[in-house]
Order: sequence, then C-alpha cells, then structure tokens
Amino acid sequence: MYYIKGIYQRTIFVSEKNYYIGVCKVIDTDNKEWMVYKNKPFTITGYFPELKIDETYKFYGDIVEHPKYGNQLSCVNYERVKPEGKDGLIEFLSSDLFSGIGISMAEKIVDKLGEDCLDKILLDKNCLKKVPKLGIKKIDTIYNTLVEYEESHQTIIYLTKLGFTMKDALLVYNKYKSDTIRIVESNIYKIYLDIEDISFKKLDVIASNFNIDSNDEGRIKAAIIYTMKDLLFKNGDTYLYEDEIYLGLKDNLSITVDDETLNICLEELLDEGFIKKDEDRYYTKEYKNAEDVIVSTIKKLLDKEPIHLKKFDQTLKQLEKDNGIEYNEEQKAAIRKALENNITIITGGPGTGKTTIIKAICDIYQELYQCPFPEDTICLLAPTGRASKRMSEATYLKASTIHRFLKWNKETGKFAINEYNKAFQNLIIVDEMSMLDLELFASLLRGLTNDIRLVLVGDYNQLPSVGSGQVLKDLIDSEMIDTIYLDYLYRQSEDSYIPELAACIRNQEETDFLKDKDDYLFLRCSNETIVPNIKKLVEQMIRHGYDDKRIQVMAPMYVGMNGIDRLNKELQEVFNKSTKDKKEIKVGDVIYKENDKVLQLVNIPDENVYNGDIGKIEKIIYENESESKKNEIYINYDGEIVKYLPNDFHKFKHGYAISIHKSQGSEFELVIMPMSKSYYRMLYRKLIYTGITRAKRRLILLGDASAFSLAIKNNREQFRKTYLKERLEKMYDNK
Repeated sequence: MYYIKGIYQRTIFVSEKNYYIGVCKVIDTDNKEWMVYKNKPFTITGYFPELKIDETYKFYGDIVEHPKYGNQLSCVNYERVKPEGKDGLIEFLSSDLFSGIGISMAEKIVDKLGEDCLDKILLDKNCLKKVPKLGIKKIDTIYNTLVEYEESHQTIIYLTKLGFTMKDALLVYNKYKSDTIRIVESNIYKIYLDIEDISFKKLDVIASNFNIDSNDEGRIKAAIIYTMKDLLFKNGDTYLYEDEIYLGLKDNLSITVDDETLNICLEELLDEGFIKKDEDRYYTKEYKNAEDVIVSTIKKLLDKEPIHLKKFDQTLKQLEKDNGIEYNEEQKAAIRKALENNITIITGGPGTGKTTIIKAICDIYQELYQCPFPEDTICLLAPTGRASKRMSEATYLKASTIHRFLKWNKETGKFAINEYNKAFQNLIIVDEMSMLDLELFASLLRGLTNDIRLVLVGDYNQLPSVGSGQVLKDLIDSEMIDTIYLDYLYRQSEDSYIPELAACIRNQEETDFLKDKDDYLFLRCSNETIVPNIKKLVEQMIRHGYDDKRIQVMAPMYVGMNGIDRLNKELQEVFNKSTKDKKEIKVGDVIYKENDKVLQLVNIPDENVYNGDIGKIEKIIYENESESKKNEIYINYDGEIVKYLPNDFHKFKHGYAISIHKSQGSEFELVIMPMSKSYYRMLYRKLIYTGITRAKRRLILLGDASAFSLAIKNNREQFRKTYLKERLEKMYDNK
C-alpha cells in the first residue's frame, strides 16, 4: 500500500459518519507512478475523525477512478504529520486551532522551548511559564487544545491496532469520544449494543486481545442480541421465545448459560431498552417498534371517516367511455373503496386485473381532484425497480421504489423521509405488497401523513418477503382492513391457461397441467436430461426471434445437477458465445463476459439499482488498461450504468437462470421452469405458484410431472412467527 503526503486544502463533502471527500496538495509519495501528481491538488476520500485545513497528512490507500469525478485516492489509513522545523511550528501554534495565540507569541514559545516544544507542553504544561507574558489562561488554552488534538488521533491509532477498520474505529470514537479507551478496556461488548454497524463476530475476535472469559456477562448480552437478529432473519420471524434464544446461543456461538444467568442478562437488556417483551415474546427493539408503528398508523387511518364521492359513478362511466373499457362489479368496488377509504387492500392472482384497477384509481383521482401535476398528489410505489417501472408504464405516471421514495442514505443507514420529515402526497398506491417486510412497511408508514388514501395491492398467495414478517398476509387475515378479492380471470385467448393454472394451484383444485395450451406447455423428460433439454428449447426459441431479455429460466435451488449455478453456466454459451474480441473475467470459478445477462444481489439506492434487477455487462476493462489499475465491469440496468471493481463483484451473478425468490416483483414474456424431485425441500405450493405467475405471455415447464404434482399439493411452507395479525385484531380491545 502506498501513500500520498500532502497539505489538506479544502473539504468538498463530509457525511454524518465522517466520510470525507476533500482536496490536498501533493508534496510527496512513495509510488513513482504517482509522482505526476506532485505539487498538484488531488482528491482524497475516506473515513477520518477530522481533517484540518493547511495541515500535513500521509494518506494511505489506492487510486481509483470515479465514473463522474475522475481519479481519487481511496484512503484506508492515514497519519497526521506533525509540524516540522521552526517555521512549521510557528505556523501551527499561530493557526486558528489555538485561540488568541498570534505569530509573535508562537515565535516566543518556539524560541524559548525549542523545536520539541509540543512534546514538552504535553508532558508538562508548566514549561510554558518560562515564556514571557504568557498568562495562565493562555497556558491552559494551549495545553487543552494540544491534548484534544492528540487524543482523537491517538485513540484512532489505538483502535486500528486492536483490529478495527478505520471506518469502525471512527464509529466507536464518535460514539464515546474521550471515554473510548475506558469503554473498550472495561466492556468492549458494549460497542455491539450501542453501534449497530459493528459486527459481533469481528468484535469477538478483537476482544481476544483482552482475555475476556467466554461466559462474561457483557459478552452474553451482546451474543443474545446477535443471536436474536440472526435467527429472526434466517427464519423470517418477528419475535422469539426464551428457549429459542437459549438454543441459538448454544448452536450458533457454543455459549451455554444457566437459566439464572440468561434471565439476568435478558432483564438487563430489557431495562436498557435493547430488547422488548410482550407476554412471553421477545423482540429486538427495531421489530417491536416497527410493529407498534404499523398498528398505530392503521388504527388512525381506520378511525378517520371515509370520504363519500358524489361524482364517482359519473366519472367512472366517462372513463369507461373514453377508454372503451367496461369494469365488472368487482373492479368497480375496488376502485370506489380505494378512493373513499383511508386504507384499502386489493388482492388477486395473475390475470385478475390489478394493474387495470391501479390505472383507473389514478385516472379517476386526477379527474375528481383536478390534478395539473399528478406527482404532487399521487405516489406510486413498489419494492423493486422492475415493479415500479411496470406501474409507470401502465399508468403513464412516475413510479418509484420505496427506498428511493423514502430517500435512503447509505452513510447513515436511515431514510430522509421519516416521522420528522413526512412526504406530502395524498394518494399512495403500493404494488407487490407481499414483498414488503415488517421494517420496510413501518418505515413507509412513518414517512406518510394521516391525511392519505393508502392502497395496498398484492397477491396473498405469493411467497412472503425476504425480510422478517408476512405483512400482507397478516393485514388481510386480521380482517380489520377493507379487502377486495379479485377472482375473475381475464384470459388473453380462449386457450390461455397461465391464470387458470395459477388459480387452480391457489385453490388446490385439479387441473390437466399436461395438456398443451396457447400459452403453456409441459415437456416430460428425465432428471438427467433437464439441462440439455432446456438448452435445446432455448436454442429453438432464439431461432424464433427470442433473446435473453424475453426468456427467463427459473429454478428453486442453486446447487445440484439441475441447480441455478449449473443452468447459468450451460446457458451462457447458448446466449453469449465466446469470441476473440469479447472480453471476459474469471471470478472464482465463474467467467463473466461482455454482453452477459446478470442479476443484481444487493440494493445500491445511490445508483438506482436494487436487489433483483437484471442487467447486461456493457464492457469490461482489464487492470492493465484501467486507471484504477484493477479489473472493472460496467453493467447496464435499463440505462443505469454501474461500475464494479473487484471488491464489488460479489454483488451480482449470472441472470440467465435465477431463483424463484429473486423473481418476485418481476414479469417475463417467457418463463421456463424445470421440475425435478431433486429440488425436494423446495417443492411446495406457494413457491411454484410464485414462479408460474411471473410468466406474462408463455410458460414452459419441463421435467418430472410427479414432482410438479407433489409441489402443488404440498402446503408445508415455512411457518413464520408473527404477531401483527393478533395486534390488529386486538387494537380496539381497550375501548
């Protein structure tokens, strides 16, 4: 790792977590190639406790190319270079850092105490009494300023030597300031309780510096919080019982505690507010707060009188006439209730007209309230970029992901739209509600006023959210919110079958799924020939004009003979054959090529790219050609081009075949889905239902017909422990 030594000149940006973007004038470097920047201003980025103008630092790191701002030094560590020589010391002591000490007094201090004056002052401030005309007040000012100046730097160095990254060290120092070293040495696990961005396992390794007993009470309390978060995320639950916490500690961290110690630690965590308890249910504070917000907000919306729209029927008739459409009674009821109620749920499977209803709600609202600028009053939201894009295309209005609407700040880990800074729109429509977990829904409600029409749209029978909870199911099952069930199927032709198949699976009805239809086909083949048959099928579809954007292969599992990983490897050569002029990069055992179809795995709100988005590798730049001196992959997500460096290559994978879970919120023209008993534990009704309902025009299943029969009869989906339904049912009990 190399350094740039420079004089810090100005700050361009600094975040709440002390992430700096600034400019320094380069005066030296230990990298010959970087000497071209000498005596020039250069941008540095990184986490620092504080950077002071006109001070000299050594910044350690790598030069990277920012797609918008050019070359920058990405710092992982730094050193403050102490003032050197008489002139440097005089300039330092007469700077704004030392209030009331001018150049004349600074000269006297250096002349009297010598060029090691700073060390002498820190050792004994009384040495300053030797300087003529320097009063006690100014002596204290100089000494206290120097101590504070040294403290932050020395504390950060202390933390990084223990094993904290610069970013984590700053989080710790900013939390505890002068108390940092005492906290670290007396109860290091308190850091995990106080700072959510610090990893328990990383802290556990750092704590080994202090020979702390494995059953230390501070460690057990931190381990309880870690265990709760881990189990809740893995299982999708929103609370745990005490025996589950006990077993989690034992199985995950090999911590065995007696009942008395566990109870003491739980009680202390409750008293300190880190966890919450309702009867025998233990919550993390975040999940309990989220549940409270949802219940209280829904109660407020239900308590408000609905609006009666006198001109509704007249406006609806005119809309039908203008658009040449006739809504059935089910749809009319949904549209009316959405516009009159303060909160409404609309649920139905594919082909039941949910999108048509959303458009009608928006059109009638604009007509009734005369909205010259619809975006000022109407807000269309979805959990994924693709789902929000579909809403926009259907309604001709702007739609957004929930994260983008709430203005997620990756630095603070918080939403800018919240209970203190609410959104102003009045009609809020949320599509794909089944994908919203407990915390995201609560965050959305925090950012909305009570003067709204909230319309929640989704499919009750789809998979629950990746995060904890089963919000849509709980809201509907509580029967507290006016819910419209859409059952009528709008078939694309007499022989269309996808919506009918979905309805039969949903209602557990018999259907002849082996019979060919206009939009549906089941190809029987052996387990060993599934992948070769998918390749042949895809090759055939390509000859008929299909490409990888129109075709989506989906499977329940990643590993195995018919898993997603193997499918992607085989399909890559079908869709994107290697050529001499096509660049490629090997990442682990996976080869990525230019023009590859890829799937985004994490949210990057700043780039408007989200988990589940599908893009194309637009170009690859090799390390010997790039200014960053690293391999670079550029991926195009519907016009949003995102640059990835090697540290980010884990954030995407091939998208020729994707998991059914990752397909939620999306629609594809042609879906190909293999059926094999090798998927055993993933063969259940709700998963298969979610997969087939992603098909917009055509659905092809292939493999073992008995595996498909087994899946649609298997209703043994994972049970999630949630209490939202019961809370909603009981919210009027105290009246």
